[in-house]
Amino acid sequence: MSYIQAINVTKEFGEGEARVTAVRGIDLSIAQSEFISVMGESGAGKSTFLSMLGGLLAPTRGKITIGDIDIYGLKKDKLADFRREFMGFIFQSFQLVPYLNVHENVQLPLAVTHHSEKEKQSLAVRALERVGLQDKAARLPNQLSGGEQERVAIARAVVNEPPILFADEPTGNLDSRNSTDVMNLLKKLNAEGQTIVMVTHSRANAEYADRIVTVADGLIGEEIPTSATQNRPLRRASAG
Repeated sequence: MSYIQAINVTKEFGEGEARVTAVRGIDLSIAQSEFISVMGESGAGKSTFLSMLGGLLAPTRGKITIGDIDIYGLKKDKLADFRREFMGFIFQSFQLVPYLNVHENVQLPLAVTHHSEKEKQSLAVRALERVGLQDKAARLPNQLSGGEQERVAIARAVVNEPPILFADEPTGNLDSRNSTDVMNLLKKLNAEGQTIVMVTHSRANAEYADRIVTVADGLIGEEIPTSATQNRPLRRASAG
């Protein structure tokens, strides 16, 4: 069953003759605990589509549901609460606060939650353990390699243990070795049950997913099975 579903999703920018259609009536279903790669050229509409799936950019037309919730049917404050509880985001730029140490950066998303201070500390420690950086919690971002900074960004994205992770070119600023480390980490998080939707230009990175969805000119193109899919059946889980 579908966990995340996009139904005839369209996004337009501008008015009149200046109107640009970035996404054109996309339909896509994603199962719980599935890992999806979205590939396409620059300007194809894939990042716009990811932003809509993640509750960051309302579609001009169409509907996006997660579980049985129409996310853009929620009021603005309720949508913000929903994002905070159910979604984590990883971007190409690490977006770490330079004057906060690693532990403090990871703990930032918990500032507006109802967790006790002890619980926040514990969640941040667990997130750093998941990405293998528990021994660098006291370092500042500029004392880390690029790959380590991206792992801190991943720890920050999963610190509240959201069921869905959205990643937009998560290895775009990394060399091949660090890219492999980050992709192996995402694969590990997915194996632990996290649903992941990743935008990437890299076919090698896309192969870590259960399937590859291509986007061109704002439309879904072919869906490409990956070697992982060919070697094992996809996980199946009910929406919830």
